Amino acid sequence: MLRSCAAFLRTPGARRGWQGAPRRSFSSEKVVQKDCALPNPSWSKDLRLLFDQFMKKCEDGSWKRLPSYKQIFSKNFQEFQTLYLDPSLVKGEERAQLFTRSFENGLGFEYVMFYNDAEKRVLCFLQVGPHLQGAPGFVHGGAIATMMDSTTGTCACRAGGIAMTANLNINFKRPIPLSSVVVIDSQLDRVEGRKLFVSCNVRSVDEKTLHSEASALFIKLDPDKSLRKRADDGFHTFLHEGLPPPEAVVPTPAPSPVLNPPQRKPADTDLLEQPSKCDSQNSPPSQLLNKEHSL
Repeated sequence: MLRSCAAFLRTPGARRGWQGAPRRSFSSEKVVQKDCALPNPSWSKDLRLLFDQFMKKCEDGSWKRLPSYKQIFSKNFQEFQTLYLDPSLVKGEERAQLFTRSFENGLGFEYVMFYNDAEKRVLCFLQVGPHLQGAPGFVHGGAIATMMDSTTGTCACRAGGIAMTANLNINFKRPIPLSSVVVIDSQLDRVEGRKLFVSCNVRSVDEKTLHSEASALFIKLDPDKSLRKRADDGFHTFLHEGLPPPEAVVPTPAPSPVLNPPQRKPADTDLLEQPSKCDSQNSPPSQLLNKEHSL
């Protein structure tokens, strides 16, 4: 037994536990989550400077820093699971983690968000890593769309409760160089029933360069209607106000082409209805038009 214990201790990583697993507190046996929205060694000088400036603004309560974790255990997330999510849709939940926090430090998305309740506004300070490359030297457009969706979604949920993206319309202006820092500014524009309209733009730190801008529509979920899977066609039914649930579209078969269509012989009545050549030449245009419509 002593030999097996010694062999276990000599195993690389045995004392550290499974790589990537959250640490546990032996006193409470609760998962200790690391706040990823705090500075780490991969943060650039610009990102740290913006972080420090807005942390000072948080002192008077006008702004609030939003924590961020690889796995979500917030009150809103638990409410979403309880009220809206069909258990049959959940697969591999124990291994799930937030997409934007699934990269190692400095390689993907490094960001922190601040929320202003009075202005219904969310600012995201984003540093884009080398694993987000699209065109050589620049960030992939999908990566920018991901963070714009996350920022506008955070703004909508903070202002109106649990909501989901219905539409995100992005205009890309200028590409973003890898490893640079940008500011994503989103604000709630208006509310119509369960519809939340949010605008957003992405600018350089000095605000001289507009990289992207977007408008988004979010739908606040109805607690009386869950996101469920219909047994008849397997589609996920999202019950949104003003947006009909997706229906199975059955394509209408196109008529088969006829190579040599049969020629119908003119009946006697057809011959009687056709104007004569003489009538066509002598009749005014208005009468000819009436004759054509009567045929």
